Amino acid sequence: MKVLIFGATGTVGRKLVKQALEVGHTVTAFARDPSKLEIKHPSLEIIEGDVMDSALVDRAVTGHNAVVVALGGGIKGQVRSTGTRNIINAMQRNGVRRLVCLSTLGVGDSRAHLNFYWKYIMFGMLLRAAFADHVSQEEYVTRSGLDWTIVRPAAYTDGERTGNYRHGFPATAKGLRLKISSADVADFLLTQLADNSYVHMTPGVSY
Repeated sequence: MKVLIFGATGTVGRKLVKQALEVGHTVTAFARDPSKLEIKHPSLEIIEGDVMDSALVDRAVTGHNAVVVALGGGIKGQVRSTGTRNIINAMQRNGVRRLVCLSTLGVGDSRAHLNFYWKYIMFGMLLRAAFADHVSQEEYVTRSGLDWTIVRPAAYTDGERTGNYRHGFPATAKGLRLKISSADVADFLLTQLADNSYVHMTPGVSY
């Protein structure tokens, strides 16, 4: 597939680009600072730009089979939601249907999985704006009319890619560790490009 990745230099994005190239996809990496990617490959194209620039996003989307959104936004938020809205508009204009979007465990019905610390300290106070940004981002995606999947990972670790994690668990699931390596998050995002099991769904991912 010809895949466009937004947020390609982020914690998950860099690993996603690497893994996508390893399995044979043609990858376009969209990033504000391409020098952070540090990957060279004949099947990799890099576009330097800001996701808030709707005209540039529109040009980038043209000709791709699928788009993966792995945007960061810092603690102030807004980049995820506004950037994702620009991406969705560009996909609609250019007839690109498949969208895989990175969010976070805790949004919507997945809030039931969070412990006190994540519910009330992290997302309730310290990361309140960032969490609200995730909520807005998901609302844009679910209203898009595209073939979307929203992936909600637990807190990232620096571990290796294992391919051994839980996903798509119900709100009543027990025993979640509320952690997962960013490499395994990238692995799950990548599998969605060839698997429609979670289209119009919001699977959580955690050990």
